[in-house]
Amino acid sequence: MQDRNSLPPAVRRRFRTGRPCLDLVHTGGEGELEVWEIVHTPADLGHWLGVILGVPDIAADDADLPAFRALRAALDRAARSAAESKPLHPIDIDTVNTIAGTPPLVPHLTADASLTHPAPTARAALSTLARDAIDLFSSPLADRIRICASDNCGLLFVDASRPGRRRWCSMDRCGNLSKVRKYRSTD
Repeated sequence: MQDRNSLPPAVRRRFRTGRPCLDLVHTGGEGELEVWEIVHTPADLGHWLGVILGVPDIAADDADLPAFRALRAALDRAARSAAESKPLHPIDIDTVNTIAGTPPLVPHLTADASLTHPAPTARAALSTLARDAIDLFSSPLADRIRICASDNCGLLFVDASRPGRRRWCSMDRCGNLSKVRKYRSTD
């Protein structure tokens, strides 16, 4: 499993949403999101679920890909609805609830006080992510789901700032670029 910090910056920034369920959304998608797709095979799915959840050696097979794609699409639509203060679509709610009904990853404490997940599967990882989504969308944080205000970004994130007025997915990139553009336009 690759550590998040060792990812290239352009990829790493996709996974700073503040919630694992939103990180899943940023693995690509259909239509205009297809150019960002990073999950093409079961091995890719196991790898990226491991990166998102911090769990190595997640086993995935061809049968896991449709559930992954369905959950990712449902979470994308639900998060964008929440960001726009719109109600969640019943089909998306059903998809999340169905996948959350599968047994999740089960953490185990080892003798050396470290954490492990015996025999992690993609189905269990997807259930864990669906449960994270249920926690997010049913909490006050649902009102803090945002879409980056940068013209060329659109990443989702949870605004954890105290005043709740964060506009960019990352101040390091999108926020700074916006401020530079604004500064240069005043010259």
